[in-house]
Amino acid sequence: MEKEQQKRYRAWAEIDLDALAQNVHAVQQVLPAHTQFMAVVKANAYGHGDEAVCRKLWTLGVRWYAVSNLEEALAVRHYCPYGEIFILGYTPPEFAPELARNNIIQGVLSLDYARQLQQFAHQPVRCHIKLDTGMGRIGFRGDSTQAYLEQILPMFQLDRLSVEGLYTHFAVADDSASENIAYTQHQEAQILAVYDALSEQGHRLKHLHFMNSAASVLRPNPRATLARVGIVMYGLEPNYPEHVPIALHPVMSLRSVVSHVKTVEPGACISYGRTYTAQTPRTIATVTIGYADGYARLLSNRAEAIVHGVRCPIVGRVCMDQLMLDVTDCPTAVQPGDVVTMFGCDGDAQITADELAHLYGTIGYEIVCGISKRVPRDVRGQI
Repeated sequence: MEKEQQKRYRAWAEIDLDALAQNVHAVQQVLPAHTQFMAVVKANAYGHGDEAVCRKLWTLGVRWYAVSNLEEALAVRHYCPYGEIFILGYTPPEFAPELARNNIIQGVLSLDYARQLQQFAHQPVRCHIKLDTGMGRIGFRGDSTQAYLEQILPMFQLDRLSVEGLYTHFAVADDSASENIAYTQHQEAQILAVYDALSEQGHRLKHLHFMNSAASVLRPNPRATLARVGIVMYGLEPNYPEHVPIALHPVMSLRSVVSHVKTVEPGACISYGRTYTAQTPRTIATVTIGYADGYARLLSNRAEAIVHGVRCPIVGRVCMDQLMLDVTDCPTAVQPGDVVTMFGCDGDAQITADELAHLYGTIGYEIVCGISKRVPRDVRGQI
């Protein structure tokens, strides 16, 4: 972002496409040779901006993209006209013609849903069958391989569905507890058994996928034709503070600016609710970012931000559009217009979205997805 343009903004998110490329390459290094990288770009590429992310991924050779809904799929189709686009969740069946027209692959969640797609389709809709092997969310559910087959096999009689794949989603692949490893192994065994049983029935599907970010790097399985890679692609941990065994480079940094600096005396209160009272003379900087920008109010009096390479505590409650920092200990005087790093790097100091999430009991996904649309994305690096 040019310096003059940057001055227009009260807060902005920097998107580092070189970091994105590093993360993609790191994951590709641990995937089995024939397992293709499916980039999960739902929710505006986890808040990073789907256009820049998708265009960069295409230049990196990524050809598969996973989204949540039809609207997201159509956006990605615009950015990647020749990509394979897969909708993980539900599309109202009356939009089956639009799925076919735009060559979008739909996840099929039940036999009833398959029949509804068949009813509305004018030409074959490409689809993958979703199994609920233990996530408890969506998909065909059965207590045995035979129970799955009894539900799935009638789908192959529907002439306006082109069944190309089988998939499931792991619930705890990011957790190293022995009971959760066993749970993931059970989920994996279930989908492999169903896939093999379908093959024995003459339905050898082209694609089989079940690995999410954690499984892709912790337990890559050569039987998977696709790996659905989400959060690690953006440089965050699937289950912080547990670390995955690859180097991650955060793609997003969040920055703001100082608008006002003042010295307060002992006994002075800061922000709503008087949750912070100065015990000694303090230098307080007001920063132009708040919870309407996606910087959570739950970080009040908990988090820090970086000014001049120094971590400074947030004092008082985070407001809708502003927050306050105690910059007393900054070795260099803080002035209006100075850049503040809410998460990211400044000099040798770093704050990650994972660290912020851990402070109030959420996950890094929510931090980056929650940065609001009024915060401009400053894309850096070559697309």
